[in-house]
Amino acid sequence: MERKEITNKENLMEVLDLLDSLHIQYWIDGGWGVDILLGKQNREHRDVDVDFDGEFTDILLDALEVKGYTITTDWRPTRIELCHPKLGYIDIHPLIISEDGSAKQAGLNDDWYDFKAEWFSSAVFDERIIPCISAEAQKLFHSGYELREVDKIDLRNLASILT
Repeated sequence: MERKEITNKENLMEVLDLLDSLHIQYWIDGGWGVDILLGKQNREHRDVDVDFDGEFTDILLDALEVKGYTITTDWRPTRIELCHPKLGYIDIHPLIISEDGSAKQAGLNDDWYDFKAEWFSSAVFDERIIPCISAEAQKLFHSGYELREVDKIDLRNLASILT
């Protein structure tokens, strides 16, 4: 199967339509999350990163597979990456959501990543209100590893809205 290396705005909107149709809580993270916060696309993206209510993992995977996605990386319960020949990659991150609105994500080494309730936000992008991870959290998530050029672009763009 031919793999698409870039996920464009139309692909993003198709993913959002699918997520909305499933009526599950989700937030866009990563590069697209940064661009959503900024209200415009600022760079090319390989994938769409989706944080979501992990209670719906099977429902989401079934819907993605029906749409034509196939699993390429399965690191459950931390993340699952899937690819569609025309829509590109999606990287889904199941969260355990608490009653107070905070959440946690399983790490790869029996550890956990904590998400503060205030990190779950939304922004207007392409005349659509899209759930996304806040600029504060995005900046934090861009630390602790060797930054790629796309990460540096994201951090520069985040700096413009964190001042």
